[in-house]
Amino acid sequence: MRPSDFQSYRSQFRAILRQVLAEVEPGRLDEAAFPAYSHPNPMINALFWERLRKVVQYLEADAPYESVLDFGCGSGVLLPLLSGLSTQVIAADIDLLPLDRVRRHYPLPPNVQVYDLKQVPLHALPAAPFDRIIATDVLEHVEDLASVMADLLGLLKPGGQIVISGPTENLFYRLGRRLAGREYSGHYHQRSIIAIREWLSQQMPIIPIARLYRPITLFEIFAIRKE
Repeated sequence: MRPSDFQSYRSQFRAILRQVLAEVEPGRLDEAAFPAYSHPNPMINALFWERLRKVVQYLEADAPYESVLDFGCGSGVLLPLLSGLSTQVIAADIDLLPLDRVRRHYPLPPNVQVYDLKQVPLHALPAAPFDRIIATDVLEHVEDLASVMADLLGLLKPGGQIVISGPTENLFYRLGRRLAGREYSGHYHQRSIIAIREWLSQQMPIIPIARLYRPITLFEIFAIRKE
């Protein structure tokens, strides 16, 4: 995707998120990162969108795919981009209100299917095995990480990858979160991306993708491959 195309998409989706935020009760969509992706501060906003750009850029290198899963899809901010990289895209989350609100203003592409993980167990999702699973800023919320990772790896094709991102939760990240506003408490985070990476590295090789922004890393993006 050309930078100009990504910027155009970013502007369009950001406007939709702001519209949705104006329609719902304050705080209801904080966990789905609506305030971050639509934040008026250009530095904060750019940081969150740069994570997505790096993920899409990484995925483009091996596209097209037959089937991709967006685990913890949230607002669905990645779904239109993933739909251009894969024949079939599965979106799954335990809270589909954020995506439902967005869909009122931005219909999903026809090759995207949505599943409620409260109704359909993760390990039973259709279209598996997947070429790629995207887990952006979701694993830090998961209580039973070992169980969820076992399910995700079970959904992957041999040679498939899980692309993971999350906050470092370091001092500078926590300070920035406080400066960004009360929507960024982080009280629902179970662990940092550093803890996730270190735990996974004991079991399989880590494929580094990006650290935003060195020398002070606020977010990490990496992948793991199923052998």
